[in-house]
Amino acid sequence: MAIWEGAGNVIALDVLRAMATEPESVDAFFAELRLAAGASPTFDDFTARLREQVSAVRAAPQDHAGQARNVVEKMALALQAALLIRFAPAAVADAFTSSRLGGDRSFNYGNLPAASDFAGILART
Repeated sequence: MAIWEGAGNVIALDVLRAMATEPESVDAFFAELRLAAGASPTFDDFTARLREQVSAVRAAPQDHAGQARNVVEKMALALQAALLIRFAPAAVADAFTSSRLGGDRSFNYGNLPAASDFAGILART
């Protein structure tokens, strides 16, 4: 999905369009994230920054088409983290939020912070 006309870009632009035409969808999205609020400072900080970015997009979606994929990627990561915080073992949720939302995040598989509870993650399987 590295080309502009790719499916990922079309979906991201559709999300921006939905933000403009169905503003309650954005409210519902952040309501879902609030269910996990307070459990992880990393998640809370990421969500606060995302809320600011989404507010800017909502105010002028036509000006943010170039950032659509970035915004939607962050929304997907935030939702994944919220679900893990609520329903997964703490070791899994902590490793995800640290490795995907934290300041030293990395999207390469297997790149988890050294402080991750590897035994707890493996015990889940």
